[in-house]
Amino acid sequence: MKLLHLDSSALGTGSVTRELTAAIVARWQDKLPQLQVEYRDLDSDPLPHLTGQSLAQTNPEEAADAARTMEQFLAADVLVIGAPMYNFSIPSTLKAWIDRVAVAGKTFRYTENGPEGLAGGKKIIIASGRGGIHTGSPTDFQEAYLRQVFGFLGVTDIEFVRAEGVAYSPQHRSDAIAGALASIPEPVRLAA
Repeated sequence: MKLLHLDSSALGTGSVTRELTAAIVARWQDKLPQLQVEYRDLDSDPLPHLTGQSLAQTNPEEAADAARTMEQFLAADVLVIGAPMYNFSIPSTLKAWIDRVAVAGKTFRYTENGPEGLAGGKKIIIASGRGGIHTGSPTDFQEAYLRQVFGFLGVTDIEFVRAEGVAYSPQHRSDAIAGALASIPEPVRLAA
């Protein structure tokens, strides 16, 4: 089984989502010793934002990186994604990654009955860090967006490990992280 671990926070060692994704991946590795893990830090190793030149594949290095990104995504059985809330949504580096894996004919297609996701059968665990409290609020564009985009690709097994209110106070941060760590789902062996 293959797990793809993505971090997108710009906060480095002070990142809540990096702490959470590391704990999630460690739990999966402990329970499934044969698990193959690939890692990409979208902050230190970002994909360029999608442009007309990207689509035309005028830059061979960018095209090769986009192809590797798609291959990693398609090969993964499980994705652990660090997705902090930035300005009510996700980091632009994570959006640039999504733009490389949401590709017509590869991960979705349009049919006479509407869109059809082609990347199903995966499990996604999203580590969400939020300075404020947004669950159930109209300000939560992050979770709704991620559920929609991955659902569009055919992935419906999505869980969130959420730490909210981390900017309120050191105690809020500590409590939110502890609650998020306690909510990490147990690893499961996926059917091949």
